[in-house]
This record gives sequence, structure tokens and C-alpha cells, in this order.
Amino acid sequence: MIDSAAMPAPARHLAGFPPFLRGFGFTTSPEQTIAFLAGVELLGPRGIDDVRRAAVATLAPPRERAGEFEALFRAWFHGEVAPVPVESEDETEVRIHDEGGGVHEPPEAPETGESGRSATVAEMLGARRFRAGAGIESLRRFAREAPGGLPRRRGLRRAPARKGETVDLRRTLRAAVRQGGDTPVLPWRRRKPRQRRILLLIDISGSMKAHTEGTLRFAHVLYHAAEHMECFTLGTRLTRVTGALRLRNPDTALAKASALAPDWDGGTRLGDALRAFLSVPRFAGYARGAAAVVLSDGLERGGPDAMAAAVARLSRLAWRVSWLTPLAADPVFRPETTGLAAVVPYLDDLGDGASPDALCRHMLSLGRISGRGRLSGRGRIRGRAAAEGGAPHRPRSGTPTADSSSC
Repeated sequence: MIDSAAMPAPARHLAGFPPFLRGFGFTTSPEQTIAFLAGVELLGPRGIDDVRRAAVATLAPPRERAGEFEALFRAWFHGEVAPVPVESEDETEVRIHDEGGGVHEPPEAPETGESGRSATVAEMLGARRFRAGAGIESLRRFAREAPGGLPRRRGLRRAPARKGETVDLRRTLRAAVRQGGDTPVLPWRRRKPRQRRILLLIDISGSMKAHTEGTLRFAHVLYHAAEHMECFTLGTRLTRVTGALRLRNPDTALAKASALAPDWDGGTRLGDALRAFLSVPRFAGYARGAAAVVLSDGLERGGPDAMAAAVARLSRLAWRVSWLTPLAADPVFRPETTGLAAVVPYLDDLGDGASPDALCRHMLSLGRISGRGRLSGRGRIRGRAAAEGGAPHRPRSGTPTADSSSC
């Protein structure tokens, strides 16, 4: 620490400038403060411009905040009125929270009315408490059926098989040694199937408040049934909650997930949150070849362009992109909101996400899709367009999710 009490008055004034900058969001370390004082001493200083040059060289303000740095410099050294730091109501970048960053303790949110009909405008941070309860019967059935019913892919490792792609040379040579050089039946090998990675992106904004608890309980069961699963929450921020789902007790897991995400029942910035997810290489790697499922009503606060661009890129990375919305539970549902209408061309499935039972049916239906991405059975389109004989959207590949199967 720098002992400013032992400094002369001019030096104390110089040493107080870096802490002054920190109050306005600039990052200045004690080492930079020492370098700033040394730079001023090296330059003389012959004038205030030498102090400014030393400050710019050692404190390294970001280029995009050069004007703000200059205003703060004049306020500190010239006595001009300092600007007041104001938090922007709409941040340009969505904050990303990971389990490694610690537990967030957001301020208590003000009381609000019932939500679920429109996208919330302002970011509202708050914790969410989930009630303890017994497991849902459909989730218990899903836990039993999921290990063999989730989507699979061909793995890289090969295993012995009656019919395969390549001859098992090692077993062939061993059989030849045992039988004096004769191998009447050639042993084969083929690539072993493995469960496909599953990526869940859960909307926890105010418009999804009535469905958040059931969705997270489904995510908890899915995590313990799948071999590889990643789960993120989307609102005004992006939070990875996979670590919370590792806990065996569902009530404890939901409580930890509530502590990790600070934006429960707040605003809606789906496009920015999806773009933030794809901007982190480690997170984008989770989507490569995965069955990506977005659980959201698609009520976007801003324009649809950012959301459409993010879903388009997600569709290029993932094996299949499904969008499950509670609005699809309505028999006359059609994707008429600007957000959903913009992303429909990049989706493989647009289905019902109003209940854990519907989510279970969808995940098990993905396990019946062949390698070319088509359902083995004939799907049924829900909505007014189906009643009229037409499809509400044209999926990227395959047919919409069948909803006639049982969980």
C-alpha cells in the first residue's frame, strides 16, 4: 500500500488521482500509481501537460473512454465539475456468470405484479426461491427411459461387432495363430454409439416466471440421465448453472442455481445473451454437434436481428436446434411475434414447452431421429396452420417434433 500521509502535499494530490479514477470504473493498480508518480518525476514536470502524458502512459485508459479520462483529469487537476458516474439502463454487453466466479448476492427486487404476458423492459436483479416438493411422476418416468432414449451419435472408438465397417486385425491374427493360419470367419469392428451432448438454454425472464421451476427440475433430471449436458440461463445476463445441477437433491440444486443467477424474473435480452454465449469459445464448443434446446417464449425486448443472427450461428454449430415455448400449448399457436418469426428459418423444431411432461416427450422424440436428422415416425404440427392443412414454418431439416409419444 502507498502511504500518502508521509508524502508532500503535491505528491499526495498526484497519488490521489488513480483512486479517483477507480471511483468511475477505471482499472488502476497500486503498481500503476507508483509508475505514474515516477513518470511525473522523470518528466520534471515542466507543466500540467507533462502530468497528463505521464497519466496516459502509465494508467493506460481504454481508447473508447479517452474523453471520459480527459474530463476526469481536468476535474481533478483543474478543479472543473466532475462527471457523475451513471449506470446505463441498457448495457451494451451482457454480463456472463460462471460457477467459478463465486455466488452472487443480488439486491432484493421490488414487488411486481403478475408476469408472463410481455417482455420486461428494465433489468431487475433478484434472487428466486423455489419451493421444496416431491418429484413429478413424468420426470421419474423420464429418468428411467432417458439413458436409452436420448439422441445418440457414432463415437470415435470402435468395438467388436458381428457386422461392421472394418476387419478387426488384432482378433484376426489371434484367431489365425490359434487355428494354424486358418480364419474361416473374419471378426469385424464398428464405431460404438454414444449419447449426444445436450445443451439447454433456459429463459428466466419475467415472462417465463410461471414455468421456470418446472423447467429447472426437468434440467436437473436430464443432467443425471445424460452423459454430457450443459445448462445456461438467459435473461438480461448469461449464467452457467451446470455445476448446481450436479447436486443429487433437486431442492438443493435449485437453491444453488438460484444463488448463481442474479437476473431471475427480470428483463429479456435473448439476442444479446445468445450472442454472449457464442462469443466465449469454451461455451460455443458445448454447442458443437449437440442437441441444442432453447426453452423460451421468444418475447424479445429489442429488435429481432441480434436474436436471429445468434440462432443462425447456433444452428451451424449444433446437430439440431429446438425451440420450445409455452405459447405452443395453445392449439391455435403460430409464431407471429417478431422474435420467433425471425428465428424460425434456422430451427429444426418449434414445439410445446409449457410443462415438464412436454419437455420429456420432446427429448425422447429426439432419440428416434435418424442420422440424417429426420424423425422415424410422422410428426404432428400443432397450431392453426396444421388445422388448415399447412405448416406454420419450414424447418431447417426434418419435421417438427412429434407430440403424440408418451414420456
